[in-house]
Parts: sequence; C-alpha cells; structure tokens
Amino acid sequence: MRLDDLPQLHFSYDVVGSTRFDETPAGYHRLEHRARLGDGDELFRRAGEALMTWRMHRLAGLPFTAESAAAIGVNALGRLGPGMAIGRLRTAVPIGLVGLPIPCRVVWTVDEPDRNGFAYGTLQGHPESGEESFVVTRESDGIYFTVTAYSRAAAWYARLGGPATRTLQGLAAKRYANALRRLATSR
Repeated sequence: MRLDDLPQLHFSYDVVGSTRFDETPAGYHRLEHRARLGDGDELFRRAGEALMTWRMHRLAGLPFTAESAAAIGVNALGRLGPGMAIGRLRTAVPIGLVGLPIPCRVVWTVDEPDRNGFAYGTLQGHPESGEESFVVTRESDGIYFTVTAYSRAAAWYARLGGPATRTLQGLAAKRYANALRRLATSR
C-alpha cells in the first residue's frame, strides 16, 4: 500500500467524527490518555505545530507519510516495522512497502486560541477500525495533551491480539505524549 492508494479507500467504520463530540460508539473499546506538557504560550505553540505536522508521530516511533499537515481530508500512511518499539515491545514486521500499513484520513481539526489538534479515522486495510484524536489545550494550570480513541479489531491478527492490542494502543498514547513534550520543550 502506498500513500497514492489512499484516496480510493473508504473509512473502515461508520461513526466518523465521534471523537469530536467525545462519544464512544457501541461495540468499540475506548482509550483516553491525558498528560501535562508544561506551561506557557511558547510551549502551546510548539506542541500544536509538532502535532499538526506529524512530527509527534515520527518521534514516537510511528512514522507517517502524509499529503500535508493535518487538515480535514488529508490522507496519511503509517507503517509498523522493525526497530519501532512501543514500551518494551518491538515489532517484527518488515518496514518499507511490505511493512504493516496504517492508513488513515483526517476527519476533523480544531485551531482555537486554547485548543489545537485533529482526529484521524481508519481506512480499509488498517488493522483496527475506529478513530483517534490528538488535542493540545491551554488550561489555567498548564498545557495538556489528550489522546482519545475508540477502536475495535478489523484484521484477524488484531482480533487474535485481544487485550494485548489495547495495551499496545495505551502504550502508544503515552509515547505520543512523551514525544510531544520533548518536541514542545526543546529549544
């Protein structure tokens, strides 16, 4: 699968955009991870920029190739491959065109004075079915990053993974938060 293949693909779930309204559809597993990134306007600006340009994903170990910065309708293709670690677990799937494809499309964005982020939905061929949002917020006690997702297995190997698959998703959310903190606080 290549990035050029994604425009022809359909979403692999029906409830597109539900993370925007904090709704979890019936039959889906919910994940929410919230982390404090730090303080200040500059940190908020840097975190938002790193998030919207896919740099957070890359630093967290899930490199995405995207058509552009995150905007509604933008397609992105991630790949799981060797050397990519989530927690202490390492993938054993080859990288490149034969790696495990993670095709997604941005379904909503937010760009407000105190809130910045987006959500993507899974496309056909993704091992999971559902949606994941990434939002940076400026609050009275600091800058926060929240990952919210709902998903269920779409591929046989994801179903076979059961609870381990959900554990990996939770570890990935923590890696995203750590990566975004590093990107936002580096000078």
